[in-house]
Amino acid sequence: MQTRKLGTTGLDVSLICLGTMTYGSQNTEAEAHAQLDYAIDHGVNFIDTAEAYPVTPFHNDTIGRTEEYIGSWLTQPGKREKVILATKVAGPARDMVRKFRGGDNKLDRRNILSAIDGSLARLRTDHIDLYQVHWPERHVPMFGARGLAQVEDREDLTPIEETLDTLGELVKAGKVRHIGVSNETAWGVGEYLRLSRDKGLPRVASIQNAYNLVNRLFEGSLAEVALRENVPLLAYSPLAAGNLTGKYLGGVIPPGSRRDVANQFTRYDTLNANAAIARYVAIAHAFGLDPATLALAYVNSRPFVAANIIGATTPEQLALAVASADVTLPPEALAAIEAVHAVLPDPCP
Repeated sequence: MQTRKLGTTGLDVSLICLGTMTYGSQNTEAEAHAQLDYAIDHGVNFIDTAEAYPVTPFHNDTIGRTEEYIGSWLTQPGKREKVILATKVAGPARDMVRKFRGGDNKLDRRNILSAIDGSLARLRTDHIDLYQVHWPERHVPMFGARGLAQVEDREDLTPIEETLDTLGELVKAGKVRHIGVSNETAWGVGEYLRLSRDKGLPRVASIQNAYNLVNRLFEGSLAEVALRENVPLLAYSPLAAGNLTGKYLGGVIPPGSRRDVANQFTRYDTLNANAAIARYVAIAHAFGLDPATLALAYVNSRPFVAANIIGATTPEQLALAVASADVTLPPEALAAIEAVHAVLPDPCP
């Protein structure tokens, strides 16, 4: 398994990172443990989770269950030393359905201190290697939204400085080793970096945003930030919630699939999505590849990516995803991908 540097942290993370947001909903505790064992046995040393998981589908009574499943695995002798463990603190939910820590959560000091202690207890560990802000408190386009016409911040918005200062407390206390952001914008990452320089606060190590063949928006201003500032991408949703496998083409919804059990992932139900996906699937077949392998190998090939966060509900899906780290796409396949992108760019923001 190839490893890459996690920014300026000194950590070497596996190119494939095991995503876990199905644990506790689509996957049982035993299945979660089996996935973790398989990943570690095949060179994966990076695990990503969140206090909000599982989300396939989301229920308030399952919040934190994914961390609990990982925590029971980590209690086995020698497991904790083998992994770089990442989790996330949730910002305020805007859908009025999700309620973290009673529903009055923000990215302020009180909430972050409560959140980290909850995650540490569920994960049964004394420290988190990478603690990430799951999404900004301020209003920004994310999860399928496109563009920002005006600033619409709440009057009681928590300043990023307070968030970063609190994360610094956690680093000093030894509860957190490094920090990162997720679902962020170029302005947001720049502000975290500015405050780090000006105030002597911890430096963000990574940006966890969606990135895949039908959503390459990261390649705009965020890619420049990632490359110039050495704050790499942890790419989530590399298969566009399973859509890039081609299994949903023609309106087919396989029983037990993510689209079947978690219909909130509407960011991939856009006007040109199926047209683009069908072309990428055709490219994969033309080069003798599984469509999922093509999509994953493309993400793996990007120079601003430190790790590709894969998710799986079956052993077969997990094995294919892990094996993608060994696949190098030929120049002809890359050229074919760019030709599709030129005609149907980023249909799924």
